[in-house]
This record gives sequence, C-alpha cells and structure tokens, in this order.
Amino acid sequence: MNKKGHVLNAILLAIGLGYVLQPSGDVETFVTIAELFVPLVLGALFPDVDTAFGKHRKTLHNLPVLAVFLAYPLYFGNLRFVWIGVVTHYVLDVVGSRRGIALFYPLLKTEYGLPIGVTTSSKHADAVTVVITLAELAVLAVVQFFVVDLSTGTPREQVAALLAGLPI
Repeated sequence: MNKKGHVLNAILLAIGLGYVLQPSGDVETFVTIAELFVPLVLGALFPDVDTAFGKHRKTLHNLPVLAVFLAYPLYFGNLRFVWIGVVTHYVLDVVGSRRGIALFYPLLKTEYGLPIGVTTSSKHADAVTVVITLAELAVLAVVQFFVVDLSTGTPREQVAALLAGLPI
C-alpha cells in the first residue's frame, strides 16, 4: 500500500476501534477516537521510514520491529496503541499489495505476501484498503470482547480462567 492507504487505514481504525472500545457514541467515544488517532497514524506510517534508509519492506517491516512495539508499553507505559498501527501496516502490505514484506528479516530476505493484492498505484488501492480495514476491525472487536481488553491489556474472564488452569 501507499502512504495515503496507510493513513486512511489508521483513520478508519481510530474511528472503528473508538466505537469498539466505547460503543456508547457519546463524548467518551469521541475522546477514545482522539486518543487512538495519533498513535495509530504514527504506527501506520513508521514502517515506511525505511524508505529513507535501509531496504524498504525489509528493514522496518519485520517481526523483530513489531516485537519492540509490542514490548514498549510494557516497559515504558506509553505508546500503547502504536503497535496496532504497525500491525495493520504489515497486514495491508501483506494482504493488500502484490509485493509483500520480509517478516523474518534480517534472518531471511524472502518477502511474504498474498497473491490477491494490488499495486500501490492501482485505482483499486483505496477500496482494497477499506475492505482490509473492515476485516481488521472485526478481528480487533473479537479480541476486545472475547480475549483481552485492548485498553488495559487485561485478559477476559474466559481467557483468565483458561490460563489459571494451566500448569506452570
């Protein structure tokens, strides 16, 4: 995807996820959307910083970089939603674009993608972005309601009970 597609994805995710986290549709919903907007846009744009240095779709489009963004809020308490922007950037590049990304770089330089994507200059790129964003929102809603509270990182009751029953 191109930068426009990644920003469109982040904006739509901020709005959709705002309603997933605060479905009331009142002031709290709009505060949540505002809280999500900047971190999601930053996360959605960050991987493409590798166009200025390194190898695009390799240097910052891989699992080690994602691990840093997933761990960051655990250690520093901020940037808690940036990882969602990074993940959705990767999803757009893997599913929505023909080229894919090098998930295991620097160990492997192979780029992984699905054959259903479009070129970044395609007239269908925005439509593909919207469809993928809707799928991402569906996954985030399932995670929010059944697995873990995305706002706090707290496992839902059924997951907590399952984890409590596992031997350590």
